[in-house]
This record gives sequence, structure tokens and C-alpha cells, in this order.
Amino acid sequence: MLNEREIESCYLGQFIPVHYHHNMLMDQNRMASFKTAIDYAVKPGARVLELGGGTGVLSWFAAEKADKVYCVEFNPDMVREARRMLSLNPNGDKVEVIHADAFEYLPPEPVDVVICEMIHVAMLREKQVEVIESFKRRYLERFGGALPVFLPEAVIMAVQPLSQEYDFEGFYAPIVQFQQTGASYSGTKELAQPAVYSIIDFTQPNELSYAWHGKFVIERDGVVNALRFVTKNILAVVPERSSTIDWLNDYMVLPLENPVTVCEGDVLQLSFQYRAGGSIPSLQASLQAGLLYQAALQPASYSAAFA
Repeated sequence: MLNEREIESCYLGQFIPVHYHHNMLMDQNRMASFKTAIDYAVKPGARVLELGGGTGVLSWFAAEKADKVYCVEFNPDMVREARRMLSLNPNGDKVEVIHADAFEYLPPEPVDVVICEMIHVAMLREKQVEVIESFKRRYLERFGGALPVFLPEAVIMAVQPLSQEYDFEGFYAPIVQFQQTGASYSGTKELAQPAVYSIIDFTQPNELSYAWHGKFVIERDGVVNALRFVTKNILAVVPERSSTIDWLNDYMVLPLENPVTVCEGDVLQLSFQYRAGGSIPSLQASLQAGLLYQAALQPASYSAAFA
């Protein structure tokens, strides 16, 4: 009988369609960021492991410098696709595509770098955090010593209140939306600055659940009817340049069940909780927003004290 994780894997990440992986190949921002980070992190002669390899492209980036790359993929369709594509490219023979579950696989030898891109906005749906935490425990039990370098090295997650238009040719539909970073959306109005609610450092132990209670100072009048979730992946830290190589996921905009009318200077209180790898509806169901302070209704002395 399938356990809960095995049932979820049929829907969350493990068996996403082949064409979805092809779309990732066409995402120039993602491809360029990972190629740059892998080129920095993988040193000549390195041993590399990729968990959740998909088409094998990230393993192929690593193979330019690495002596050996183990590419683990659970979906048999993607295993065949990765092997086919790697055979068409130079250095593809350095990559061994292994049909295995990333929750259980360990390489036959210690590795220098672990690449894992099971990343969804807010660490929802896919099992990035759980897979890496499981891997770290099992790797140390077998090999001891220092852990390999992880790519990404860290993740920063933030949330921002919005006024979001949900009019589709006259049809009102408050739906989950994904927005490209850097693009302008006329129906989206930012009502406050984003607030960081979690930082994941893969060199450290990480919890698998997030619970956040935070406040926002509203910067313009409007109706908070949606929340934008921002996920910034620190693919590699480059200390010699005091910089990082980053990849920013598309934004995820979730509608609020109970919108809140706000004015400039108001303080909005927000809370939510969810589990890493959980569903989007599980996060939506936990969203709670309300006014903690209304600037127009408070005397100036109270306003100064609150600030």
C-alpha cells in the first residue's frame, strides 16, 4: 500500500510531464543563472550528484569540469529523455543517469557538489527541503566528514500585500496567478514593501514547516485582496567578489478570501503557516489578514508611540 509521500509524489514534482521540463529549458533566466553558478561551484575533477535531474541539463553543465556526475531521476519517462539528450551532447558520457528515488539514493562515493532543483515558489508542492534534509542525514551516516556544497546554497522567501485585479473580460475570478519577475502588470498594485519570512540555509538543519506572523505599514490606499510570494534562490555565494549568483522564481499571487480595505499609514497584520512541499491550497487556507492599526482613526500621539 502506498504511503502518503508516495501518493503525493504522483502529483507533486516527481511525475510532472516531459513538456514541462522542456519549458524549463526555454527559461533563459533559469538556464543562465544555473549555468553560471555551476561553473563557479564545480571545480576541475569534481564529483557531482544531481537529485531530480529532469532533462539532465544541469548535470551536463557540471560535466564540463567534473570527472563524474551522478544524475538521479525518479520519473522513468525523464530517465529515458535525459539519457537520449545527454547522448547528443559532448561530455554527456560523464553523466550517469540513475533511475532512483532521491529520498533514498546515495552515491557510491563521496561527492563535492550536490545540485537539487526541486524548487517551487515558497517551497510549496515540490520536495526540495525534505529531499536535502534527508540526504544530509543519510550522507553523514555513510561517509561522515564534511557535507558537500549544495546548489542552491540558500533560499530567501518573502511576502507582499497587493491589490490585484481579477477581471477577465468581465468575468470575476480570484485565482492563483504566476507573474514573471521584472514584468509590469497593470492590474497589480503594491500596497507595502515585501517582508522576509524565512531564510533557508542548506548548510544548516532546516525545519519542514513555516509559521509567520508579521506586520506591514501600508503605503497607499487600496484593498488588500492578494498576497505576492517571492522566492529568491541563492545558487552560489562568491566570497571573493562579495556577491551571490541568484535565481528568482516567478512570483506567486494568492487571492485573500476576506479582502481588507486599507489607507496609507495603516498597519496590516498577516499570518500563515504551511509545510515545505505542501499544496498551494494548504497555504491559502491558513492566510489571515486584518488591520492592527488605522492611521485615520488614531490621535497623533498614539501614532508616534506606535511608530
